[in-house]
Amino acid sequence: MMKTPMSWQSLPSRLSQASLALGALLATGAARAVNDLPGGPAVRQIDLHPPVTRIAAEQHWLHNFMLIVCVVIFVAVFGVMFYSILRHRKSLGHKAANFHESVAVEIAWTVVPFAIVIVMGAMATRTVVAMKDTSNADLTIKATGYQWKWGYDYLKGEGEGIGFLSTLDNAQRLASDAGKPEGDNYLLKVDNPLVVPVDRKVRIITTANDVIHAWMVPSLGVKQDAIPGFVRDTWFRAEKTGDFYGQCAELCGKEHAYMPIHVKVLSQADYAKWVEGKKKEMAALADDPAKEWKLEELVARGEKVYAANCAACHKPDGKGAGPIKALDGSAIVLNDPTRQLQILLNGAANGAMPSWKTLSDTEIAAVMTYTKNSWSNKTGKAIQPAEVVAARK
Repeated sequence: MMKTPMSWQSLPSRLSQASLALGALLATGAARAVNDLPGGPAVRQIDLHPPVTRIAAEQHWLHNFMLIVCVVIFVAVFGVMFYSILRHRKSLGHKAANFHESVAVEIAWTVVPFAIVIVMGAMATRTVVAMKDTSNADLTIKATGYQWKWGYDYLKGEGEGIGFLSTLDNAQRLASDAGKPEGDNYLLKVDNPLVVPVDRKVRIITTANDVIHAWMVPSLGVKQDAIPGFVRDTWFRAEKTGDFYGQCAELCGKEHAYMPIHVKVLSQADYAKWVEGKKKEMAALADDPAKEWKLEELVARGEKVYAANCAACHKPDGKGAGPIKALDGSAIVLNDPTRQLQILLNGAANGAMPSWKTLSDTEIAAVMTYTKNSWSNKTGKAIQPAEVVAARK
């Protein structure tokens, strides 16, 4: 059957429809436009992040210097090569030279690259050595990589004893699942940023609980692997206050893109206030494990714990996804509290389900109670913190 050819009269109408569609597309793009994120990525960024530490500034200088050296070598080598090809080609009457070796050329192409490498290495060595000097730190913090979040423990200095988990903000995770990225800090916002004082040497000790991670914040000039069973360290000294962002720089599993790092640098006075407030907050959460909680109290507390730690994988509705098992209607959740508690404490599925020993006894009891009494799970059962204490032994 022959197709009816498009008439010239219909062409303006079709062009008009195409213009409207293009305008709608551009409008949608404009609605989703983002701006530069201070301390994080910039729109159409082609350079490294603006440095806020001396080490990061030296890294920038070395990067630009090496780039210039490479460009000069490229231009010189290919310039001589193409000049020789064009000026001494056969069509101009030139004949190929017949020689086997040249002592001068041999010396030149050995000595010159050697000298270049020595100069480049000598300039980089000073910065690399400084990057590894973690002595005399004012503040020591352990950063532990988990699938998929960071745990921070303040080991030495002002704030010693503070510890918390830092997880991707749940609203951003939901926006990602819905395919609707929003905000300049998309997939970089966390619930608990790492807080440090300005102009103080901060030592970061890195390790991991499950697989290899990497703690990286470009503006601070820091990138250090976090390896299970090993302890590595690095340091930085921020020279200005503000918010600085990074991400796990090691491919650590399916949630790798949802493991951001947010470092908040405060003035000395503001940092002291944060430490005081954080310690009061921790003291308030340090519940007596012998306390008997009411069912509704545990469910309310557990809802917050679930949203911060479990909803990313098991989903807010408890349905799970792919290999992540559903909690809604789960036989273990409904009928086997001992097994559920062991999974929470020790993990399961070769680390796919991580251990949650870092949560307090009350938090584990609360989240278990929440899962047993939410969605279609209506058991009416409560788990008390004392049961978690006994299971830890």
